[in-house]
Amino acid sequence: MREGWRVLALFVWMAACSPASPVPDEAGRGVATAGVETQTVSGVCPQKRNTPRAPSALYQRANPLQATAENRQQGETLYQRTAKPFACKTCHGERGNGLGDPDFESTPAARNFTCAATLQPLPDGQLFWIIQNGSPGTSMPAHPNLSATEIWQLVLYIRSFAGN
Repeated sequence: MREGWRVLALFVWMAACSPASPVPDEAGRGVATAGVETQTVSGVCPQKRNTPRAPSALYQRANPLQATAENRQQGETLYQRTAKPFACKTCHGERGNGLGDPDFESTPAARNFTCAATLQPLPDGQLFWIIQNGSPGTSMPAHPNLSATEIWQLVLYIRSFAGN
């Protein structure tokens, strides 16, 4: 009987020390894996932020690019693979729900682009400015190596997560 308690204690310790990674369900929420309940670090909708406002001239600027399949494809390639310093999916997740790499830690949690209530009120110019300059007080880095066209393509792709 004593050996059974040791095995149980070891199992509990292992579960506590190696948490399961949340796997997004169809609605973009994190769900437990391997029967272990986990608390998601994002997928929150809506998300409140205190990101500084872009300069007025840029804040209200509409995306000058057409929402063509080519522009969205280029935005997807940047988001999923080629943006530097690292691909957007690392933090925001492949599905844009804020559930990125399980080793990525951020306070506040990465932005959930699938949340229309969070994304729709943000003007294109504000999204452009955040991608270009980063967001102070968060893990969002500046992307100074991206051209203006590439940033606008990312804005198109990011908006597609929320059905825009």
